[in-house]
Amino acid sequence: MSFWKNLFGGGGATKSIEPAVVGEESYKGYAIKAITMTVGSEYQLAGTIEKEIDGELKSYKFVRADRFSSKEDVVSFSLAKGRQIIDEQGDAIFRS
Repeated sequence: MSFWKNLFGGGGATKSIEPAVVGEESYKGYAIKAITMTVGSEYQLAGTIEKEIDGELKSYKFVRADRFSSKEDVVSFSLAKGRQIIDEQGDAIFRS
């Protein structure tokens, strides 16, 4: 019976990889971290931007719809998206 389940998609749940930091850089006083988020066999663009303001570490998480087949591509584009967000919004990203 398990042969038929696997053949027609009735097998066990697909493995999910926990989000992890796979790339990091400093930019204009901010720390940008590329995060792995898998969707099926692809990686989804995601990351965090952090900065210490008045002694408190502030963090902003972003997830975009873009998907990539390689981890190297998603790291590169996640870091670039982080730089773009910083250039456009600056510290305003930390306001609620």
